[in-house]
Amino acid sequence: MFVIVNEKTKLPIKVWLPNESYIEDSCLEQAYHLSNLPFLHQWVALMPDTHMGMGMPIGGIIATNDVIIPNAVGVDIGCGMMFVSTTIPVEEIRYVMTPNGSLFQAMIGDILRNVPVGFSRHKHTQSSLTLDIANGDQFDRYEQNSELLGVLEAGYFQIGTLGGGNHFIELQEDDQGFLGIMIHSGSRNLGKQICDYFHTQAHELNKKWHTSVPDTHRLAFLPVTSKAGQQYINWMQLALDFAMENRQHMMFTVKSIMEKWIGKHTDVNFEYTMEINCHHNYAAIEHHYGKNVWVHRKGATRAREGELAVIPGAMGASSYVVEGLGNEESFHSCSHGAGRNYSRKAATQKFTVDEVMGDLHNRGVILGKNNKKDVAEESRFAYKNIDEVMENQQDLVKPVKQLKTIGVVKG
Repeated sequence: MFVIVNEKTKLPIKVWLPNESYIEDSCLEQAYHLSNLPFLHQWVALMPDTHMGMGMPIGGIIATNDVIIPNAVGVDIGCGMMFVSTTIPVEEIRYVMTPNGSLFQAMIGDILRNVPVGFSRHKHTQSSLTLDIANGDQFDRYEQNSELLGVLEAGYFQIGTLGGGNHFIELQEDDQGFLGIMIHSGSRNLGKQICDYFHTQAHELNKKWHTSVPDTHRLAFLPVTSKAGQQYINWMQLALDFAMENRQHMMFTVKSIMEKWIGKHTDVNFEYTMEINCHHNYAAIEHHYGKNVWVHRKGATRAREGELAVIPGAMGASSYVVEGLGNEESFHSCSHGAGRNYSRKAATQKFTVDEVMGDLHNRGVILGKNNKKDVAEESRFAYKNIDEVMENQQDLVKPVKQLKTIGVVKG
């Protein structure tokens, strides 16, 4: 970790990378903007996977006094990870064949058929406790923002769907040879609509108040005691609950598929031994350096001492289950993944479909994807080296499991 203090910073920027050359200029400029916020607490923290985002860098953490910034949470509120491990020895089932190919090919194909991906959604409404509560006993929290009420109804079709981009479902083998399931997804369109709506509100209010935060920085804020601030917090929490339930729905589907195929083609008995479900896009009230502050984690994972979390690598690279070390300088946080080296557009220009598919084949990775034309966007070549990311945050987390991809479903 190193610290940036110069004529562009009002408060320090702490960076979990070897030196400044590892940070893209656009990301650094956004960090400068954050360091000059009048309500910032202590400093800006940038994780080793940091790169430019919208308003605030991905892989960034800030703590604020009495305000909340929609764009410092981001459009995919509650995006995060779920991981479940099993007692299934991978070697016992790796070469089992079915009429649909290998057992793993059959399971990946079945997952792709049963979990809507990309812009797809369920054709019929699904059950959702989160949405039932929002539409029932807690409806008075949301009815004042009538423009957003449509997302509650749409959510019944989106719960249990993966989305696109860097979201995935993976079957993985851990370093002890056991099978695990990992899911990366968030709050779908619900989170985006909430962010866009309240960023617009914050922008208009900040203009009215003649705030010192330039509009071009896209860091419009809401005082948490204001009506709009309280409304955003309510809607953000709804999106967080929805995102967590969304991952649980998909995990239930994947477990059912896995149990069906393994039960039909093997005599392996197994148990689930670990379950983690954590966010990496959110804001929460926490106590740091003597004050209760709003910690914004945008592409960053909470890592309190002893807390388990999930840090995925890129498609075909290693992923990790980690235990937090409770480092106060990072506001008890760590990276959320490997972090992009290339934008999606740049990745498709630099790497061909054949190169990416060949790499996955050489690594023995089964890909479940309906359209492979954009597969380079999410190839491991488009991302930073996950092992270097882990090396740069040894004071934030310690690895518990290293996982390698067997099969992956992408939007």
